[in-house]
Amino acid sequence: MGVLAERDPEVAAIIAAEERRQVETLEMIASENYASAAVLEATGSVFTNKYAEGYPGKRYYAGNVHADELERLAIERAKQLFGAEHANVQPTSGAEANMAAYFAFAEPGDVIMGLELSQGGHLTHGSPVNFSGKLYRFVPYRVDRETEVLDMGEVARLAREHRPKIIVAGYTAYPRTIDFAAFAEIAREVGAYLMVDMSHIAGLIAGGVHPNPVPFADVITSTTHKTLRGPRGAMALSKAEHAERLDKAVFPGTQGGPHLHSIAAKAVAFGEAMRPEFKEYARRVVENAKVLAEELQRGGLRLVSGGTDTHLILVDCTSKGISGLKAQNALQGAGIITNRNTIPYDPRPPYVGSGLRLGTPALTSRGMGPEEMRQVARWILEVLNDPDGEGVRERVRQQVAEFARAYPVPGITDRSGAVPASA
Repeated sequence: MGVLAERDPEVAAIIAAEERRQVETLEMIASENYASAAVLEATGSVFTNKYAEGYPGKRYYAGNVHADELERLAIERAKQLFGAEHANVQPTSGAEANMAAYFAFAEPGDVIMGLELSQGGHLTHGSPVNFSGKLYRFVPYRVDRETEVLDMGEVARLAREHRPKIIVAGYTAYPRTIDFAAFAEIAREVGAYLMVDMSHIAGLIAGGVHPNPVPFADVITSTTHKTLRGPRGAMALSKAEHAERLDKAVFPGTQGGPHLHSIAAKAVAFGEAMRPEFKEYARRVVENAKVLAEELQRGGLRLVSGGTDTHLILVDCTSKGISGLKAQNALQGAGIITNRNTIPYDPRPPYVGSGLRLGTPALTSRGMGPEEMRQVARWILEVLNDPDGEGVRERVRQQVAEFARAYPVPGITDRSGAVPASA
């Protein structure tokens, strides 16, 4: 940051402070991760300077010979990584990718089915305050009240009753494996398109530790950060027969010029995810989540659905007599960064929530393993057992900072950004 520090010390100071925060705290928000040094370098490249409306070979601006080369590379890597017939790497966010998918396969007012937001779905899966709920008639499905896992019988019943144009699978706060084949069977029965939002689990799919939706879905959307460890951005995959409608829905349907610097970083991340060490990384993300879940349960916390199959754990904070908001704030004071969340059939409003969402991708990226997860669980339990204890929070915060500094942060303290093969 030599030039930045000289030209704009205020911004440089804020960035430096954020670097220290990331180094000295435990990042456990399930949707956050650390990009490698190579991804960060590509994100800050000279492609920031270039406009490239259109697609490779069909641009509306001159000077795109290298932009075309770059985007084609990113497309081919995305297709190879997931075994897809078609890829669009231009969406700038998961919300935009989802909007493009809806535009491609439905008309405003059509029926779409998705998991209810308060039960683990995403804002763009039909929330009435979001464009998705305003433009389309969403029919929400839910998890079983007792098991807290997807009730495929209810999904099938609702699909037969409402005959949706699209059925959405893939979630933001659901800790269990998704049966894409079962969703595809229901979609075929009612003549619906199957859309999978794999934003949270893309890295697990790339690493071979979660089933791949590509053989079953008509269209797949995903962010490129989270478990995939790429830049903030998104992509969409589809069968070849849907390529033209998907591409038109992205451009000019929902956005203009693509962010080429982000596409450069996506290409880097796709390449990194094809390396053998990424499969080991994905395996350890899930292993760490299972160990963390077991330790938290042993300490008296109730977990939604009883555990996890993925990178994500959803804690029911009422098992400690507190709200998700109080748990989140207490842990933040101790240097453990999480986010409050609703749980299925939550009596609390979303801003407060009864749940706490935890994830292991970022800690795994720093090289932590099962033993470290056990220590982290002890700290979490210590804080949540006394959420009002300032002395407890301060003591744990100091211990966490010393502990965290011992584990390099890819792209910050570890400038190579390499994915550790083992903890």
